[in-house]
Amino acid sequence: MNDRRRIVGRVTSNKMTKTVVVEITRKYRHPLYKKVVYSSKRVKAHDEKGCQIGDEVQIVESKPLSHDKRWVVESILKRETRTADQGVGE
Repeated sequence: MNDRRRIVGRVTSNKMTKTVVVEITRKYRHPLYKKVVYSSKRVKAHDEKGCQIGDEVQIVESKPLSHDKRWVVESILKRETRTADQGVGE
């Protein structure tokens, strides 16, 4: 194995060709106020595996593939089962 960063996130968009938008959420405790804080970041990742919206994927950092793509989908951890009339956040 190599020492590239690997992060787990959820696919929020797959409308581009061979590119998906992955939302990475993390939970941490605020250093001063001790409250649990949630933060999220959206990154673009290269997709050769055919991810769908809602899938949980593992992405790995790579060389720059375009202006804002620096991640590649390594594996799909969990597929999202959706019906035709169901949205993402429902």
